[in-house]
Amino acid sequence: MFHILRQSQEENPQEYSMEGPRDGLKKERLLDDRHDSGLDSMKDEEYELMVKELKEIRIQPQEVHAGPPQESWKLQITEDGDTFLHMAIIHEEKTLSLEIIRQVGGDLAFLNSQNNLQQTPLHLAVITKQPGIAETLLKAGCDPELRDFQGNTPLHLACEQGCLAGIGVLTQYCQTQDLLSVLHSTNYNGHTCLHLASIHGYLAVVEHLVSLGADVNAQEPCNGRTALHLAVDLQNPELVSLLLRCGADVNKVTYQGYSPYQLTWGRENTTIQKLLGQLTMENLQTLPESEDEESYDTELEFTEDELLYDDCVIGGQRLAL
Repeated sequence: MFHILRQSQEENPQEYSMEGPRDGLKKERLLDDRHDSGLDSMKDEEYELMVKELKEIRIQPQEVHAGPPQESWKLQITEDGDTFLHMAIIHEEKTLSLEIIRQVGGDLAFLNSQNNLQQTPLHLAVITKQPGIAETLLKAGCDPELRDFQGNTPLHLACEQGCLAGIGVLTQYCQTQDLLSVLHSTNYNGHTCLHLASIHGYLAVVEHLVSLGADVNAQEPCNGRTALHLAVDLQNPELVSLLLRCGADVNKVTYQGYSPYQLTWGRENTTIQKLLGQLTMENLQTLPESEDEESYDTELEFTEDELLYDDCVIGGQRLAL
């Protein structure tokens, strides 16, 4: 646990107070969804001890207690790799989080520290939906391009959540070059921020990202699907219409050569097929013949007396044909 200068709870009963029970700290959101470094896996007694520690913590103003000895708390980390700032954000202790950020000043190594899941405090501020903390971290110099263990930047996570407040803060306080870099980057599943927003059907987020400069025709590295291909796969006509208005290329094909229209074959939603059929080039409307069918047809061209190979050898003996 963290051992920082303390003041008794009786002297400051309201300062940095926790909500008490474990369920209160979850704030009706499952910890599994928050990816909060395995806090939910803690034993109850360990958790209660941590709550007690956090209740008692009182960081003294930096002007009064300056110097390395009083900042030893910056080196304290949990077994999950969380710093004191990580923990304050996980527990949604806003006042405490802001005080820590103020005291560390421009110590970017501390502000950008990553836990065992490669999450920075900025990642956790987004996961716990605390845009005010995220804004303070960005103003203090936090790096918005750092990735977690799944290759997600904080903006990827905000888009996956559909959190417009978090997206607004992250895009507003990012430098232009940083923002464009994040918008065009993919996570380890090959998804851009626009792909994630499309997969989850967040239309407002999709429109906002495109207005910021996201590439509406960006392709997944593994198979070449665009957001429009994904919208067809998900059978989301509203998303298809929005992407078309945003300039999505209906003639963009996957690495296997499939246009979005060709993915409509065999699907129930005829509205999407009609939308794309009016705009797709004729040669990209029919399904290409599969390689399996071609090779099957080729095999049928030969009779038993016209085998492709006449030099087969079994057990060292030439096969008589």
